[in-house]
Amino acid sequence: PRGGGAKMAAGSGGPAARELFAEGLLQFLRPAVRQLDGHVHAVRESQVELREHIDSLATELCRINEDQKVALDLDPYVKKLLNARRRVVLVNNILQNAQERLRRLNHSVAKETVRRKAMLEAAGGYPQGLPSK
Repeated sequence: PRGGGAKMAAGSGGPAARELFAEGLLQFLRPAVRQLDGHVHAVRESQVELREHIDSLATELCRINEDQKVALDLDPYVKKLLNARRRVVLVNNILQNAQERLRRLNHSVAKETVRRKAMLEAAGGYPQGLPSK
């Protein structure tokens, strides 16, 4: 049957085979979760830097507007910058929430891996030929 190979592999061979399959799946997920967490962290840092640049530019535009002898209306540009800053803050909040969820997922994966290793070791260890980590 098509698509049932993973299910059959996990379902055949008894509890030890299912535990090994589950542990392998957890080992596969952990690096992906860590990598995603690292990328989210990097994006959040760049968002903070962008927000600081927007603040600085908005302040500078206000100063230039006050110092000008010729009447230049920079208020629309300041408003656009502040709107962009607001959007950056919103994106940063979304990223922060996603990163927190990723950290919880990573913690759960690590906890489950430890639990499964302990179960396997208590059940008689790893089958011969598979290295214990």
